[in-house]
Amino acid sequence: MMAHSFPRFWSAGLAMIVVLASVAASRAADIPSSRKTQLGLYMTALEASRAVAADPSRVLFLDVRTPGELMFVGAPSEIDANVPFVDLASPLQWDGQNNRPLFVRNEAFVSTVERRLKEKSLGKSDQVIVMCRSGDRSAKAVDVLASAGFTNVWTVIDGFEGDPSKDGRRDVNGWRNSGLPWTYTLDKSKLDLARDARE
Repeated sequence: MMAHSFPRFWSAGLAMIVVLASVAASRAADIPSSRKTQLGLYMTALEASRAVAADPSRVLFLDVRTPGELMFVGAPSEIDANVPFVDLASPLQWDGQNNRPLFVRNEAFVSTVERRLKEKSLGKSDQVIVMCRSGDRSAKAVDVLASAGFTNVWTVIDGFEGDPSKDGRRDVNGWRNSGLPWTYTLDKSKLDLARDARE
């Protein structure tokens, strides 16, 4: 009787979360350790698109790649914001261990996510979906958010570009390879332009 007193969209949203949690639990055994999170909440790019479409006002969808990645590789049209988890060190430095420019963690990551939640009138218990290139970075981002008190943060396990095929091309899965809407055009309102001023 009580369940019928909820608005219909809440019931549908709750049903979607229960289904996704069940799928996430059964899927956890197949996830590489680099993509596992403290919260154990996982979804594919296709599932993320469906979750956002089901009730966009009740979910925060974040792309945690660098703005350069979004500009040159593309980004989902549906993201609420680009909040980089890491970015190139400034001034530019060399990472000899990985033989590439050095990436450093965005110290304002958690506070920026909290601000983006507040802008949507959401809190730390509301659903946050985090996506990167292929699922490794987003898993680390989820753990940082979990340590900051977030309780409902999901990682997109195949990311935007997906896993590499045997020939090294990222054309196996992921947002871009699933036929989901994406763009090369950046939306200024979705970028954290204040970040440079804080550094």
